[in-house]
Amino acid sequence: MAVVELHREGSLVYREAVPDGAESGAPVLLLHGFPESSRMWVPLMESLAGAGRRCLAPDLYGLGDSADEGPATFERNLKALSDLHRAFGLDRVALIVHDWGGFIGLAWACEHPEQVEALVISDTGFFSDGRWHGPAQAIRGEQGESIVAALDRDGFVAMLRSLAGEVFDDEDVNAYWRPFEEGRGRQATLEFYRSMDFEKLAPYEGRLAELEVPTLLLWGAEDEFAPLGGARRFEREIPGAKLVVVDGAGHFVFDQQPRRCAEEILIFLSP
Repeated sequence: MAVVELHREGSLVYREAVPDGAESGAPVLLLHGFPESSRMWVPLMESLAGAGRRCLAPDLYGLGDSADEGPATFERNLKALSDLHRAFGLDRVALIVHDWGGFIGLAWACEHPEQVEALVISDTGFFSDGRWHGPAQAIRGEQGESIVAALDRDGFVAMLRSLAGEVFDDEDVNAYWRPFEEGRGRQATLEFYRSMDFEKLAPYEGRLAELEVPTLLLWGAEDEFAPLGGARRFEREIPGAKLVVVDGAGHFVFDQQPRRCAEEILIFLSP
């Protein structure tokens, strides 16, 4: 099995998995969501590297092992992704995005169409007329500081397990909680949510379709935060997009159904 290693490039921490033998296709770039990190991708990266695909997955600012002190805004994460792609001398990549990673990764794809070979879009949004769910609206508001300050480990665990059952073990919980206890996780939460106005996506309208690349929409059937209606809108707006709805999973589809997700992506990306 391929080994997934943790590295640092400039101010970003990232995980990398390299195939044991010859590469079978373009590298895969994976962008996680809130409140996880590149750790969420480890099982998928192992499967992809085993099939000959080099994988790179950064920790977004303020989450995971990223200890950067700068703002964790949408714009700064977008620039960091461009910098990471350039630093590794990558050409075309297959891009896999989830949750927050969708805003950042899909904007990058629209701005660098020549560098995108395929898209996997999961449980996210990218529509200028979108609306934030209730918890995000509260964090974006005047009470945001008090809300994130009041979050403790017990509440964090309860939130994760209420949404995904027991799929997060203690090691997962400790890893995802650490930035909120020791780092910039709380401030990063405020900075990203408050910087991510849906109106900023207006310049990208129609541009995913213009990429004309194979697109897989992989969605948890019971997602409360990015409902299935968003997946069906992507399906209508991106010609040829394939929608796979994963039963028995909600927003954290890669954690709840890792084997099914890996199987679908391996088939989709197979030569």
